[in-house]
Amino acid sequence: MIKTLPAVSALAAAAVIGTATTSLAAPAKKRPQHPTVVLVHGAFADGSSWNLVTERLQILGHRVVVPANPLRGLAADSAYLGSVLETIEEPVVLVGHSYGGEVITNAAAAGPQVKALVYVAAIVPEKGESADDVLGAFPGSLLPGALDQASYPLADGERGTDLYVRPELFREVFAADVPEREAAVLAATQRPIDASALAARSENAAWHDLPSWYLVANDDRVIPPAAQRHMAERANARVTEVDSSHAIPVAHPAAVTAVIEAAARSVTGR
Repeated sequence: MIKTLPAVSALAAAAVIGTATTSLAAPAKKRPQHPTVVLVHGAFADGSSWNLVTERLQILGHRVVVPANPLRGLAADSAYLGSVLETIEEPVVLVGHSYGGEVITNAAAAGPQVKALVYVAAIVPEKGESADDVLGAFPGSLLPGALDQASYPLADGERGTDLYVRPELFREVFAADVPEREAAVLAATQRPIDASALAARSENAAWHDLPSWYLVANDDRVIPPAAQRHMAERANARVTEVDSSHAIPVAHPAAVTAVIEAAARSVTGR
């Protein structure tokens, strides 16, 4: 005996069949994937300086990579970052804070997957230019008078010179708007940079070929704001300004995340 389907069931079946037919005929468009965001810290910091930004980006759906910048010299640091980029197949938004800006400017030149550059209170060198050149051309940095140095052994038996910010001056120079206890931790965990890195001249200037964003720290005592604006304008970067110390990723993570997300949207066309 053949049973007749109730009217509601028949309608439901028709709806299912109709949906299936529609799906086969016109598959839904895939949403563009989020680019991977690579965050590069600068001198006198480590990857943990990006923690608050990383958390926000992950909530937004991004894969985030935070390599440990060796801080041993511009050529070596750029080559190391280049090796990290080689492991990433999808499009990359490459972000640099402070000296990390020099590193991304050089590494991106050999990274075809890099689609956008974001500079956060960063050095953005022209080819042949060094960090010392930038700081020397724009007075106002408190960094030179706050540095101390220590000798360390090199693999070839020679000795190198590490620079670090004297802990008692760290908050004033580097992180004036960060709570005192937190700034004390940043001072204690800072990673020194080889003195040669700040004098090394950039071999590339990837911002000539890639769209760039720049977040200016208006209260920066490491890289004078005038220098930041000059470099951002030269790179034809989209500029945002924040009343912040040099430690923007720690003090203003939401502002940093917003600029990175704007760069990411430009890559996916969202």
